[in-house]
Amino acid sequence: MAMKSISSFTAEDVQIDERKEVYKGFFRLHTYRLRHRLFAGGWSDTMVRELFERGSAVSVLPYDPIRDELVLIEQFRIGAMQTSPSPWLYECVAGNIEAGEEPEQVCRREAQEEAGLELGRLYPMLSYLSSPGGTSERLHLYMAECDATLAEGIYGVDEEHEDIRVVRMKADEALKMLEAGQIDNAAAVISLQWFALNKQKVLDNWRK
Repeated sequence: MAMKSISSFTAEDVQIDERKEVYKGFFRLHTYRLRHRLFAGGWSDTMVRELFERGSAVSVLPYDPIRDELVLIEQFRIGAMQTSPSPWLYECVAGNIEAGEEPEQVCRREAQEEAGLELGRLYPMLSYLSSPGGTSERLHLYMAECDATLAEGIYGVDEEHEDIRVVRMKADEALKMLEAGQIDNAAAVISLQWFALNKQKVLDNWRK
């Protein structure tokens, strides 16, 4: 799902003088010394930037077109502790894309692992950079066909300390939660907004 640039600048307009790995664990952190071209012409001064390297991921919003229901998941997120009413968030199914995998493969794998769901047809919504000032992560969002009557229970991978509750609700209820600020993580917010704007287009596509 490559993106086309509309800028007059490309990666060739960045000069990297040094790239150093400063942390390697589940994720990686690199420090860069670099310069880049300026809009007014010439080059910037050399700057140092840290980059959290976590690759690309998918997020998938399962939808039952027969019952007009969505399937979300709820789980604990440490990053929400300081600024959210609760660190247990309503989210979309999501997972990292490993080497050699296609995004749609990851959608199906993660739906099984996190929600016990077998997905039907997939529809690519969009992709976006999660926080390009400090991380390289790109999210690929999908809407997926499912049977929501099968969405129940607790899932997750034990060695990853996952404790995930599957939540089934009417599409209108999910959108009301979004409007009320009860769903406040980027992938779920963007997916639900896209769903509200494009639901009929997807249904028309699936009927062909």
